[in-house]
Order: sequence, then C-alpha cells, then structure tokens
Amino acid sequence: MVEYSNDKILTELFKAMSDTTRRSLLTQLCQLGASRVTDLADYYDISLNAISKHIKVLENAGLVTRKTIGRTHLIEANIKRVRLAENWFKELKSIWDFRLEKFAELMKNGGIQND
Repeated sequence: MVEYSNDKILTELFKAMSDTTRRSLLTQLCQLGASRVTDLADYYDISLNAISKHIKVLENAGLVTRKTIGRTHLIEANIKRVRLAENWFKELKSIWDFRLEKFAELMKNGGIQND
C-alpha cells in the first residue's frame, strides 16, 4: 500500500470538498479569480451567512484565502492546496494504470497458469 505523506491534509481537503456548494465555490474561484463574498453569494439561492460558512470551511482546509481591504473581503483559491488533491488522484491513477498493464500482459501471455 502506498503511504501518502500528506494524509491529514488530504483528509481535510476531501472533507471540505465533499459538499456540492463548496466544490462549486472552489470551481468558481479557480475560474474567475479573487471575488468578493457578496459577489459569490449572488450565484446561489442561499443566504450570505450560509455562503460565509461554506467559505470558512474552505478557508480552514486551506483551499481558499481571504484578504480584507476595509469592509471588502476578497476570497481567492489556493491552487497549491488544490494541487495536493490533484496529485493524489494522479498517483492513484498511475497505480491503476500499472495494474491494468500487468493484467493486459498476463492476458496476452495466456492468462494465469495453475500448477
């Protein structure tokens, strides 16, 4: 079994990304760049308070950062954290690719031999 060095961080990331609204917020921030909380809230049919709570979860996981300028709160995606999850999936995919290659090789060579 492969041990991933950032297991605790990945657990936090996946918990934060387990909610549809939070994934949508993160996607929006990755696509549009830094945005005001009120601008983000305009895309959803939920209260500003609810959006703020979702953003707080993403912040606690390190997926977004907040910059406060006066009364304006700008939220921005933390791409380095997003890449941790992406890299884990790439690692998982490479393991499966390796297993499938071995399976294909076995099948090409006549399958598994019983002695």
